[in-house]
Amino acid sequence: MNSPAGTKPGDVSVKKPRVGETPPTEFVVAERRIHARSFSSPMLLILIFIVLISIGTFCLMAPFAHYEDTFGGFLVALFTATSAVTVTGLVVVETSSNWTMGGQLVIMLLMFVGGLGFMSLAAFLLTVLGQRISMAQSLLIRETFSREQLGGIQRLSVAIVITAVAIQIFGFLAFFARLVFVYEPGEALWQALFLAVSGFNNAGIFIFPEKSGLLAHQGDLVLLAILGTLILLGSLSFWVVSDLILRRKFKLYSLVTKIVITMTISLIILAGIFLYASEGSNELTLGSLSTENKIAVSLFEGISGRTAGFTTINYEFARPATDIFMSLMMFVGGATASVAGGIKVTTFFIILMSIYILIRERRYLTVFDREIDELTIRRSYAILVISIGFVFLCTLGLAITNSGILLRDILFEAFSAYGTVGLSTGITGQLTPFGQLIVILTMLIGRVGPLIIGLKMVPNRDVNNYRNAVEPVTIG
Repeated sequence: MNSPAGTKPGDVSVKKPRVGETPPTEFVVAERRIHARSFSSPMLLILIFIVLISIGTFCLMAPFAHYEDTFGGFLVALFTATSAVTVTGLVVVETSSNWTMGGQLVIMLLMFVGGLGFMSLAAFLLTVLGQRISMAQSLLIRETFSREQLGGIQRLSVAIVITAVAIQIFGFLAFFARLVFVYEPGEALWQALFLAVSGFNNAGIFIFPEKSGLLAHQGDLVLLAILGTLILLGSLSFWVVSDLILRRKFKLYSLVTKIVITMTISLIILAGIFLYASEGSNELTLGSLSTENKIAVSLFEGISGRTAGFTTINYEFARPATDIFMSLMMFVGGATASVAGGIKVTTFFIILMSIYILIRERRYLTVFDREIDELTIRRSYAILVISIGFVFLCTLGLAITNSGILLRDILFEAFSAYGTVGLSTGITGQLTPFGQLIVILTMLIGRVGPLIIGLKMVPNRDVNNYRNAVEPVTIG
């Protein structure tokens, strides 16, 4: 059989319809969603804190915990328990005169568990008892520590607990060696133990018998140095402290450690200089002190006022500029995965640097020879905007329910509650019951909110490979 012209023996001819003759085929791609469980890990974090607060409230309401003639009832117990668990330090009654030693012990335990983290403590106890940690527990511990890897979670929990306890023991011994010259040995022992736990966990609660509290020790530079060191170690996080101990050279530190150390030192120096300039001539705060004491107290406030809330000056008489500046410091807070609150120094650093590269018209954010990915930048801005929203709602709620208090004092209280710091101009005890409930909610949100916001932005649940068309939008 002859082949058609232009073909060779064995060639096969395949006829296909033209494009215009092909009928259109339609199909619908459903968006792929994996629904989260009712109690995902971030929600469990909130539930754990609520359970701890409930247990603390119940214990503080027990007869052994308070003096009957000064006890303020359920709301006072709830407020105190929330402040201790969230390591904030705001109080509506004096801790030393309104709670018995049993009540103070409850408060100290709540600060210890709340600052250390319930999950890390639970993992430590399971390890001691020879029990294994389940996958669900490992996931929750990983998110609590802001850690991506699951490996070594059990050993990590043990290391964190041992390190935290060791630091607090050294703090206790240092405090006792100093306070034994101020109080009777038994009183000095209890004061040193309580202050060591409160100081390392950045709780800001103290039980000094003096009515003026820590202000009575304003000139004790040794005590302030010990307390400032404990606060600083607690606000750096386990990762940074371990980096400082193991690597010892700045160039060998991880990027997070470099950012935390740089920002922490910068903010302490900046706060110290500002406080010295702002309050140095104010006779009601620093004006009556010697130059040496002014510098020491200013630096201490720069350390404590950002994360812990221990204060040696009365912010009721501080100048408005000081209140505004310290509100910003409280809002920034300490390091991620530390006992400190706020939006965290790494978040603040990334926001500042992203604004800088935008002004310089650069495409990528590079710091310390490392590039920070776009998702981290977006998460930082989300934490900033949502946190500002929470502070605004707290301020608005307090302004509505406490019309007789100055807005300046209310705003300061809102920043202190959200940053879990504990500084106050003295209005905490004057708030209405509704106002105290607003502060309670703000302290809880401030403790777990930034972590949950960051975790919820991780794209690990919804997978969508289809994107809509881009259209420019004018801004500014």
